[in-house]
Amino acid sequence: MSQDRYHELVDLLNKYGREYYIEDSPSVSDSVYDGLNQELKELEAKHPDWVLPESPSQRIAPALKGGFEKYEHSQQMISLLDCFSDEEAKAWLERIAKLDNRVAGSKFFVDSKKDGLACALHYENGLLVRAVTRGDGQVGEVVTQNIRTIASIPIRLSSEHSFTRGFTEVRGEIIMTKDDFAKLNKARETAGEALFANPRNLAAGTIRQLDPRLVAARPLQFIAYDVLRNSESDIATTEDAYKTAKELGFLVSDAAHLEQDFDSVLKFARTFESSRNGLRYNTDGLVIKLNERELIKSLGTVGKVPRGAIAYKYPAEEATTVVKDIVISIGRTGAATPVAVFDPVVVAGTTVQHASLHNADEIERKDIRIGDTVVIYKAGDIIPQVQQVLKELRPNNSKKFRYEFELNRQFPELEFIRPEGEAVYRVKGATGPILLKRGLQHFASKGALDIDGMGEKNVDALVDAGLVEDFADIYKLTQEQIEGLERFAELSASNLVKAIADKKNPPLARFIYALGIRHVGSQTAVDLANNFKKLDNLGVATYEELKNVDGVGEIVAESILGWFVDDDNQELLAKFRRRGVWPQNVTHVGGKLAGKSFVVTGTLQNMSRDEAAEKIRQHGGIFQTSVAKGTTYLVMGSKAGQSKADKARKLDTEVIDEEKLLELIS
Repeated sequence: MSQDRYHELVDLLNKYGREYYIEDSPSVSDSVYDGLNQELKELEAKHPDWVLPESPSQRIAPALKGGFEKYEHSQQMISLLDCFSDEEAKAWLERIAKLDNRVAGSKFFVDSKKDGLACALHYENGLLVRAVTRGDGQVGEVVTQNIRTIASIPIRLSSEHSFTRGFTEVRGEIIMTKDDFAKLNKARETAGEALFANPRNLAAGTIRQLDPRLVAARPLQFIAYDVLRNSESDIATTEDAYKTAKELGFLVSDAAHLEQDFDSVLKFARTFESSRNGLRYNTDGLVIKLNERELIKSLGTVGKVPRGAIAYKYPAEEATTVVKDIVISIGRTGAATPVAVFDPVVVAGTTVQHASLHNADEIERKDIRIGDTVVIYKAGDIIPQVQQVLKELRPNNSKKFRYEFELNRQFPELEFIRPEGEAVYRVKGATGPILLKRGLQHFASKGALDIDGMGEKNVDALVDAGLVEDFADIYKLTQEQIEGLERFAELSASNLVKAIADKKNPPLARFIYALGIRHVGSQTAVDLANNFKKLDNLGVATYEELKNVDGVGEIVAESILGWFVDDDNQELLAKFRRRGVWPQNVTHVGGKLAGKSFVVTGTLQNMSRDEAAEKIRQHGGIFQTSVAKGTTYLVMGSKAGQSKADKARKLDTEVIDEEKLLELIS
């Protein structure tokens, strides 16, 4: 990444910071901000001489705008260090254990990390006198009149408790539940009003309204997580703070509890990840604190981050990455689907590196270009999608993606049309059945799965009868279905069903070649199989990993990525699995011909050229179609032309006959 990229990140993150802290109207989610902020930190770690004074890492958040009285917190309202895995959490524990040996025997208090607005409530002799937003952690805004409208906040504390004497501060999170948010948006939709973006933004924006009546009309709640007193001895542990808050009449989180050791904390974190979606409010992780407050204090802080607590965050549902290329995939119906290829990024717990852009109109609407920084999310937590382009980070030499130009460049031998009223370009003159017939013939051919009885006319008959709609459908064919076709009798139908069943678990290389991935020939399929060992590994291979395979360049790598991201192809693979059809994993690579390459010319007496190629590959050799520099052997059969022999002599390639070949592969 260049220094210009670093400057752009600083400017953009400061803009997002103003939106978040000053205007309470962020234009991007926390996970998008976190992703860009992490990129900034990595650049600063690699290039400390680049660091600017105005970098978000070097300064406190901007001051709040006017409208409310400012108030300085008696104790800083802290931020927490984020971690995203068990390993990072353990590393935090090891660091603080080195600073204080009491950490080793400590208990831990765990709570959900709520997505709302932090606020401090001040009580004098039990009466609410002031409510202050978090602000920048040091100075917040007095929003007492608005806070008084929230029913879950007591105006006066329970008279039975001793903390009704003197000063008591209760800190917590102002939230809106998911159900209340949905009801509010439903009412606005009915009234024809604009919908709110999310509960967190709505809660924050509501508290900063100047009219308390508007606040009262919105169903906000306050969930307490801390209690402060002038005498620190009044509350010795984090657990005590929660118990006290509940006794004083506040809501506390159902997820809040004490764990006896750190292994139990991590076990709970894994369980909570799968159950958190059932909570009534939004959360993106857990807050983990040492239980002993004096120990937390003794460990101190780094900036505004305490050493004695941490936020354990779950994988983001959004992330940022850079589009490296846009390739076009041709599906089995002839539809041309654009696919964004980007730097691998973790979204919702899985690594993704490409996403469908659907059609030319979608690219135009979002103005997606190669080199753009984009926000990726998972639609329905499954399918990666490009949500938006961060145009502030667009390279200066950026150019619009010309869809028709790219169709002609990537597929010069094909002609495309866009039917009137449709958004999708399709191969001209190629309907779904025509493409399916061609694909099935290849799938069953001798070089691929070699299914006896699946020649051109039989394939046509199966497709025309509506018995087969994709490659996987041949594995559900029955003898009774086939017997009903004009070209088949009982024996031929039985033989075909058996021949198909015999090829349910073919060698990986043959299966890859049979899929008909554009630009992937039989030798490339062998190279891919030997390199990735499993079809699943090939399906998630990165652009760089593919390019590192011998014989796979940019065009082939793009074609493979495009094939595996196509929705039709993913459904095809799923159907294969459901029907018990899956290629064998490669368990051994090598053989007596490993590292040797062969070209066969002329007619062989004991085998066909395809059979010779198969035997060469079985023994680890490479089968080539033409003599090139580095070719080991040219096999001369009968009626062979002289041109290949002449080229072999010029390149010092050894010329052998069929007998010598049989000797090598016997």
